[in-house]
Amino acid sequence: MSTSNSNAPLEGRVAVVTGASSGIGEATAELLAARGARVALVARRAERLDALVERIEKDGGTALAIAADVTDNAAVGAAADRVAAELGGADLLFNNAGVMLPAPVTERRTDQWQRQIDLNITGLMSAIGAFTPQLVASAAERGVADLVNVSSVAAKGVFPNFAVYCGTKAYVTHATRNLRSELGPQGVRVSAVEPGIVRTELKDHVTDPGASQWIEDQIAAYETLSSADVAEVVAFLAAQPARVNIPEYTIMPTAQV
Repeated sequence: MSTSNSNAPLEGRVAVVTGASSGIGEATAELLAARGARVALVARRAERLDALVERIEKDGGTALAIAADVTDNAAVGAAADRVAAELGGADLLFNNAGVMLPAPVTERRTDQWQRQIDLNITGLMSAIGAFTPQLVASAAERGVADLVNVSSVAAKGVFPNFAVYCGTKAYVTHATRNLRSELGPQGVRVSAVEPGIVRTELKDHVTDPGASQWIEDQIAAYETLSSADVAEVVAFLAAQPARVNIPEYTIMPTAQV
């Protein structure tokens, strides 16, 4: 891999990617590594992380696999300790882990409601709590740090049967705005990325037939985003001059309205 600035604009950066075992997280980890960052991969599926590390290293990059569930606060804290010890501390956290489980509220799927809250909100905050001290330190020492949270166009949209999911993503977007007011003065750039429909495994976890059919109909109706499209956005945000922060970045399929 080339080490020139043009080919490796993120050389010297240390990025943590949650939900790195598939989809947007996997694609972003690979791209950040290709752009020169050393990448810590955090997800539950250890075998997938190991395979991703192998691919990244084969292409000349550096990656560290950390099998952890972001809803487990102690495990995330241990992951942060490993990143500090083995990579010198993170200056980019890509908070990507999440789940989408739409269903009519009348079905009272309280287990699915809680799962979305646990992962999309509590897991998000667990990672932020664990890695923010490293981001603040990196901003002071290296002059740059980024906190990038994955939200969704669902944060501002209205979709029948998606109330809990939309609510969790509204939390992500608004929490990100507030975190920017807190961390920006300390040199940490804070951004929310809000994609439209992306082809990932997210839809495979949907159990409600009606919601599943709606998603399939949307995918069949137009060309949706790929995980690589979203990864490009994250790499773009991280490559900006330290003085530049893009607080919210919405990326949509051209035909999605």
